Amino acid sequence: MTAKRDYYEVLGVNRNATEDELKSSYRKLALKFHPDRNPGDKEAEEKFKEAAEAYEVLRDREKRALYDQFGHAGLEGAGFSGFGGFEDIFSSFGDIFEDFFGFGGRGRYRSRAQRGADLRYDLNLTFMQAAFGTETEIELAKAETCPECGGTGCEKGHAPEACRQCGGSGQVSRSQGFFTVRTTCHVCRGNGQVISHPCAGCRGNGQVRVSKRVSVKIPAGVDNGSRLRLNGEGEPGTHGGPSGDLYVFIHVQPHDFFERRDNDIICQVSISFVQAALGGTITVPTLEGERQLEIPKGTQPGDVFYFHEEGIPSLRTRKRGEQIIQVMIKTPTHLSKKQEELLREFARLEKGKFSNKLKNMLKGGSSSAVH
Repeated sequence: MTAKRDYYEVLGVNRNATEDELKSSYRKLALKFHPDRNPGDKEAEEKFKEAAEAYEVLRDREKRALYDQFGHAGLEGAGFSGFGGFEDIFSSFGDIFEDFFGFGGRGRYRSRAQRGADLRYDLNLTFMQAAFGTETEIELAKAETCPECGGTGCEKGHAPEACRQCGGSGQVSRSQGFFTVRTTCHVCRGNGQVISHPCAGCRGNGQVRVSKRVSVKIPAGVDNGSRLRLNGEGEPGTHGGPSGDLYVFIHVQPHDFFERRDNDIICQVSISFVQAALGGTITVPTLEGERQLEIPKGTQPGDVFYFHEEGIPSLRTRKRGEQIIQVMIKTPTHLSKKQEELLREFARLEKGKFSNKLKNMLKGGSSSAVH
């Protein structure tokens, strides 16, 4: 697969190009490589589509910002994959072509059926819901095919009529040099049909706004920023076109105790200095309850222990990550008189042990020197 060229390079403009500069450059390329001017020339067709894709991105402020920051990969991640063919280009740029040349797309590329728009919904989840998955219902406002007319836009007993001005093609034609110039019909606005008896429910639009509840199944292991796609749950298509998709963006609330790192979870537990010195058993919360953790004698601050496969399930393999437990040692406060006495005795013994150890080291060093 051939790598895509830089869009600014395709249009021959610098990265600070204005909207007028972009439009002027695209006009020249569209005129040069237009299919009507290059019949049967596959290379010209590809350059025509390439220029259209570049202009579509750079003329849109949000797409341009995304492209400037992340390149082609950023656009693909946001769901933009370019134009499928001339039909898509002429559908998107019909009005622009009329501004440029006085004509729109060619008749054989034109299709009245159009895919519906995609929708976005931002969903907040708790840490546990994201970890183990859940099923929930969301409510969103969207367009639906009018139930009264079935999307025709006409009242019952009537149907759309072919436009007399353009004969149902949506365009009117005239010859202009080597071009067959077609302009959008001003009567039907390119639809090829007119509605003489509009539906009262949708006023001839074929669609109505509704509030709809949609069930969303959240898989275990989703993370903050994950995106789910629900096919066909976007806006309905027009003239028989397919519905768009609904994209659900996941926002995971932080947890008071656990922190996520990939599929592992990290937590900190505090133990007393006595537990650290003598060892013992402590209770540690996990995602699914509590477990006992053996603390060995002589545990140091920052020592790490693991509960294997007690982390987050992987979205791909379903294997769970680790629970990483970091030990923090608490220094006691508000000691009783007895506790202070015991600690002072402990300190005295430690000091004596340290002194003996130091003497032995020095004695050993002297012996080594003699020998």
